[in-house]
Formats: sequence, structure tokens, C-alpha cells
Amino acid sequence: MSYILNIETATKNCSVAIAKNGTTILCKETAELGYSHAEKLHVFIEEIIAEAGITINDLSAIAVSQGPGSYTGLRIGVSAAKGLCYALQIPLISVDTLLVLASKVNKKDGFIIPMIDARRMEVYSAIFNSNKEKIREIQAEILTEESFSNISETVYFVGDSNEKAKTILNKSNFIFLDEIVFPSASEMSAISFTKFEENNFEDVAYFEPYYLKDFMFAK
Repeated sequence: MSYILNIETATKNCSVAIAKNGTTILCKETAELGYSHAEKLHVFIEEIIAEAGITINDLSAIAVSQGPGSYTGLRIGVSAAKGLCYALQIPLISVDTLLVLASKVNKKDGFIIPMIDARRMEVYSAIFNSNKEKIREIQAEILTEESFSNISETVYFVGDSNEKAKTILNKSNFIFLDEIVFPSASEMSAISFTKFEENNFEDVAYFEPYYLKDFMFAK
């Protein structure tokens, strides 16, 4: 029996889930206007472990959303995950944030394009088929009227960039699933369990989030 703690902090959603053998049994999350990860994450971890009726020593691994996404959010999530793994001497698992977001889509046709806002008209995006297999790697790109115009099949857009994207992406085969805004730790469970069974772990000492772009301090 494997209990995995899943942590998702790449966007405004501060999300924690406990999974048993790849199935989410509890999820606690909040998406606020301001990033509350530093205040909420460790509280959520303590609460969800207690509510699951287990102890922290029952955990088999910690999984964390690796990015891309918010620099600060990713740092907080990865730091918490690495600290727990080091203290408990258990494996660290990383999960592609855009795959987590795409996993919320339940469609049998077309393509899924999860997008995370990178300010102005820039987004972090990837392209997945209906089986959640990545067919185009993650990119940081500026959206234009020509973006994804080479795709004739149905395209499902998800993420916190939908509102700005739909102002310029208006092909008839583009469908915006506005109810899917943020990735959630609950969608990490099956992914992290597969990696756990494959012994696909990160080096706790050297693992870094996938920022995609260098962090720029405001001047």
C-alpha cells in the first residue's frame, strides 16, 4: 500500500492531495487573488494527513508539480517537498504541470492545449492528444491570431489564459473549457503513482523546478 502526498503550487491554486495506490482520497486547495502558498501550504499538508487518518511516516513518496508556472509558487512547493523527502528519507517525484492541467479534460477526440498565463499575451503551453500523450513540447510563446492555426482537428483550451486567448483565437475548431482554470493536486495522483512504480525519482539535493524562463526582478 502506497500513500503519496501530491503538491501543486505552480499557479494561484495552492493544492495538496493524498493518494492511495494512485487514487486521490483527499484534496485540499484554495485559489485566491493573491498567492497564499507560503501561508497555506504547510497548514494544508498537516490537515490533510490528519484527515486521511494516517501519519506523515506512512507516506511512501512526495510528488510536486515541476512547472512551468509562477516562480515563487514553484519555489515554495518544491522547497516543501524536498524538505519532507529529506526528513523522511523517501523519494521525490516531479510531475509536469501542463500534463496535470490537461488531465482534467475528459474528451475522446481532438487535442488538448493547456496554457498557463505568463503575463501580457505570453503563455506557457504544450499540446497533448486525447490520450494525454504530449505531441509538442512545452514552449513560452506570444499568442497571435496565427497560433495553432495549423491544427484542423478540434482543440480544447484549458487554463488561466483562456479569457485573453479567446480574444484572438477564434477558429471554429477551437473550444475553450473555461471551467478548467488551474491544475490541481488531485489530478497528480495517477501520474505520480505510475512514476513511483517505475522508480522514476528525482535527486532531492539537486532537483530544481522547470521555470522555462529566467526569473526577472522588477526594477
